[in-house]
Amino acid sequence: MDLVTHCGLSRHSAPYAWRLLATALSFALFGAGGVLLRLLVFPLLALLPGDALVHRRRARATVSRAFRLFVQFMFRTGVLTYEVEGVERLGRPGQMIIANHPSLIDVVVLIAFIRDANCVVKQSLWDNPCMRGPIRAAGYISNSGSLDMLDEAAAALQGGQTLIVFPEGTRTTPGQPPEFHRGAAAIAVRGARIVTPVVISVTPTTLTKAEPWYSIPSRRFHFRLRVGQDIDPQQFLGPHPVASRRLNEHLHQHFIKELAEDERSAHRD
Repeated sequence: MDLVTHCGLSRHSAPYAWRLLATALSFALFGAGGVLLRLLVFPLLALLPGDALVHRRRARATVSRAFRLFVQFMFRTGVLTYEVEGVERLGRPGQMIIANHPSLIDVVVLIAFIRDANCVVKQSLWDNPCMRGPIRAAGYISNSGSLDMLDEAAAALQGGQTLIVFPEGTRTTPGQPPEFHRGAAAIAVRGARIVTPVVISVTPTTLTKAEPWYSIPSRRFHFRLRVGQDIDPQQFLGPHPVASRRLNEHLHQHFIKELAEDERSAHRD
């Protein structure tokens, strides 16, 4: 199993004031980078030769690289450490990646390690001045909650794309187990060749739904991403509503078990 890990330059966390400043710089950089991509980088990339598929792949590779640099910036400035297990199994044709959603940067870290991935994103981000450029250039799917969205996502998988979905739809409430909506499972049974669960844990918790960005923890946080074993969605037999309900329950129990193990490991450490 491939392991990408950056656990820090030393055992000691950077001072609180520095990490607060570095966090502010990180988000300022993220916003400015999104605007720069929209106004300068993607218009230049659009001038290069190639059909729509080539342009889309080029845009997604650019977003992935930009997100990788962002994660490295947060690491180098002492905001976080990170660990990614099983990264070599991400990015396969027709693969649906299902992840829990504990923090604001979950999708950033995932896309940073997948060069050509599609993603279901919140509808509100389509009009965000910092995010709309990368989202539209990369051809991500809007989470409008409509049947058209389900069909579009399933078609992307059937066409051989890798698709990232967060079944919770929003960040997990700290201290609560994840609650999965059935839409992700419905997409999987319609179009996925394989489903790969990715368990994300953030210790100590930060950048959650209940916290502003400046409410940083007392020490730099550790971001852990673990790629689980593949699931064949066709093993959940039955009409689509029945199959999606069975798959959703299977995934829900898997994540509850794995997150509980992560919490026990964190306490032991």
